[in-house]
Parts: sequence; structure tokens; C-alpha cells
Amino acid sequence: MLKNIPPIISPEMLKVLCEMGHGDRLVIADANFPAASMGKDAIVLRADGHNATELLDAILTLFPLDTYVSYPVSLMQVIPGDPVKTPIWNEYKAIVAKYDERGADAFCEIERMAFYEQSKKVYAIIATGEKALYANLILQKGVI
Repeated sequence: MLKNIPPIISPEMLKVLCEMGHGDRLVIADANFPAASMGKDAIVLRADGHNATELLDAILTLFPLDTYVSYPVSLMQVIPGDPVKTPIWNEYKAIVAKYDERGADAFCEIERMAFYEQSKKVYAIIATGEKALYANLILQKGVI
């Protein structure tokens, strides 16, 4: 047993987060994200039954965001003309603000296909049960 590890962080997830180094990137993926096909060269972890916000909050208790880049958090941009609303983004920004003084300024949006291309190059992907649309994000790890 370890102290102060959020219970939503599985032993395998803890190992992966620990293995990651400065500049490595992690996708927290919604339930619609093609994690298996995007993650052919990455570690793919399953977190079915958990939503992205609770995982983001737990991960950021352990995972420093990169201070050497302008935007250590990337969101998948809504396709122009898609009427989908993204209230989860406000939740993400509030969570990040608890751990990083940049708050909402730590975020950028990446066009959908470019997001997929970047996702193919990450260290790990966590596939969640998140049902919100456009709820995918990429985190870039910093230093302690």
C-alpha cells in the first residue's frame, strides 16, 4: 500500500506515469476515441467506468505539467460547423488551475486530424468511459 495515491490511479497507470519523462505526452481519451488504433506505438491503458475529469484531477496530483512549453494541455478542436457544445472544457480548465498557475492559459486547441496525428506519437493513452464529445486532451509532462 502507498499513501496519498488517488484510488482511481491503478498500479499499471502509476507505473506508466512514473516511467514518463520530461516532454513525454499522455492522452486522456473519451469513450469515442480510437485508442487502440491510435496507440499502436504507445501504451494503452483502460479506465472504463471512469470519466475524464476525475482522472485528470487524480493524474495532476502526481503529474507536473511542462513549464517549458506555452501549452502543455491540448484539446481536440470542434470541427467547424459542428453544433456540439463542450462544457467539459470548462471543467478541465478549473481542474488544471488547481495544479498549474497558468490555468486556462495552459490550453490550446488542435484541429481534429492533427490531434489524431499527435496522438500516434504519445507515450501513453488512457481510454476512459467519458461520454462527453470532444473530451480528449493531451498532457505534456514537466519536471518536479
